[in-house]
Amino acid sequence: MEISSEPTTSTCSHCERDILTPNMELHYAHCSRNLQKCEICGDMVPKKHANEHYYETHAPVVCSLCSETVEREVWSLHKGEQCPQRIVTCEYCEFPLPAVDLSKHQEICGNRTEYCHICNKYIRLREQIDHEIQFHGNSNGTAESSRDRRTSEREEGARRRQARDSSQRRILFTIAVTGIAVLIGSIFFQRRADRHEQQ
Repeated sequence: MEISSEPTTSTCSHCERDILTPNMELHYAHCSRNLQKCEICGDMVPKKHANEHYYETHAPVVCSLCSETVEREVWSLHKGEQCPQRIVTCEYCEFPLPAVDLSKHQEICGNRTEYCHICNKYIRLREQIDHEIQFHGNSNGTAESSRDRRTSEREEGARRRQARDSSQRRILFTIAVTGIAVLIGSIFFQRRADRHEQQ
């Protein structure tokens, strides 16, 4: 008769985990005294942290933007896609505003016109991409969108402002250093003049 070398296990009636049979009594005493099953997710959590587990994992969340109470399971979806007060960006002017105001804003913003330098016409912003593809697209059917052009113009303007700010800082630094040098020099010469008068 061959004795099995594999240890035998039993299922704990409290946590429903497989435990080595020789350790079952000790395990059950510890498990039933210290752990409890979460009624919502079924996880075993320490009894002393049960409330904390509930509030961190399952309790509804009050959205700080719209004050709506949202189930924690859909909190990410609410925050990213459903909250009417979440901040979104206008596709025409890239202005950040609450999602609830976006369609009204884009209705007005998309009706603004921008001058097309290629065909010398004013084109509505909402029609600009179609206009560029239809009338000014290159051989592979793509065109630089006005948004890309506006972005590159903004970046170029930022570079120019940065260069201007940098030269202004250099001038201010030079003025400050010169002022300090004049102040030190005047103090030095004043003391020298006082010494000559005392002699």
